[in-house]
Amino acid sequence: MYQPLADLLRPQTLDEVYGQEHILGKGAVLRRLIDSGNIPNMVFYGPSGTGKTTVANIIAKQTNRTLYKLNATTASTADIKQIVAELDTFLAPNGVLLYLDEIQSFNKKQQQSLLEHIENGKITLIASTTENPYFYVFNAILSRSTVFEFKQISASAALQAVRRAVAYMEERTALKATAEEGALEYIASSCGGDIRKALNAVEVLFSAGVPVGDALTLSLADAKVVTQKSALRADRDGDNHYDLLSALQKSIRGSDPDAAVHYLARLLEVGQMQSACRRLMVIAAEDVGLAFPQIIPIVNAAVDMALKLGMPEARIPLVDAAVLMATSPKSNSAYMALAAATEDVQKGKGGDFPRHLQNMHADSYTMEWEQGYLYPHDFPNHWVRQQYLPDELAGTVYYEYGPNKLEQAAKQYWDAIKNK
Repeated sequence: MYQPLADLLRPQTLDEVYGQEHILGKGAVLRRLIDSGNIPNMVFYGPSGTGKTTVANIIAKQTNRTLYKLNATTASTADIKQIVAELDTFLAPNGVLLYLDEIQSFNKKQQQSLLEHIENGKITLIASTTENPYFYVFNAILSRSTVFEFKQISASAALQAVRRAVAYMEERTALKATAEEGALEYIASSCGGDIRKALNAVEVLFSAGVPVGDALTLSLADAKVVTQKSALRADRDGDNHYDLLSALQKSIRGSDPDAAVHYLARLLEVGQMQSACRRLMVIAAEDVGLAFPQIIPIVNAAVDMALKLGMPEARIPLVDAAVLMATSPKSNSAYMALAAATEDVQKGKGGDFPRHLQNMHADSYTMEWEQGYLYPHDFPNHWVRQQYLPDELAGTVYYEYGPNKLEQAAKQYWDAIKNK
């Protein structure tokens, strides 16, 4: 029976798990919990292929608990009842460890059916989700669980897994593999932090390769074909979609044209042109605002042009708009004025309308809730030094100021501020 390489090489100990040192490294909280054998109810949150299922298997093995696995996309309340029926029997004398994958697919009633049994300890729940659990898991479950975030695997950690997979496949096939320069590194960096995808790519290279005697060449060209765009994580309404839009806006607000170009490219590559257009128009009014009020009709025209052109030519006016806004001076004075007025309106202040102003109205909205980063508008010149590009691309320069009056003026403006 066929077994995928990713399953064959699934780690059997915590030391073999790649890239989660923040929770599984020596002395980390989750590592200490597992070593103690006192396993609480937990929610594992993070992208696919980062080790959530693997860690659940290791926990069951180390604690000698009966492990049941359910996938919430296909399971039902009847499946839970069947597990409950086996409690206190010889099949589960010490209770069970239930691994519930994709818990966000369970409705409230289904999630509530677990409560009694996770409270009395007969079922220890390890739920996993690729979506933000604070949005998709009901509070009754969250209040009884500890959330651990599994982070996207770095390219360097993925490379270790790729090399291990190549060594295993060499032994399995009795072939001596020689990788072209950059081939294995390309797989590691293009798997999008998903170890499973990286190992699948290695397996495909061996399966599709044409050996010469007992030698096999793993070419860079083949590596590019089998990985394709797997590094691009995106969805239409999940966390990653809004993370990309947020990263684009914060990079432009933070006056980093290189990061702005990077995140715009990622949005366009996964077919999110409409979302990119809407967010660019918001940025023009919210973050550049009255410091360069002409930016609003300029960005509107760029978006209109993009929608008329369609892809791939639409990329050109959109990147013009993104770079122009990233290199423009910033002001949120109108935005903050509206926020202050909104606060008074919500408190009921204002009284009756002046007679000569009746039949007029103003739209209002509340400020976006920002977390975990330095807000440039709170600092002198509306700029603060902080990193916007991912760690692996830190320092990368995509945009060079052109030799024209407007761009050179912007360059002098930001050089004076950033080099102060």
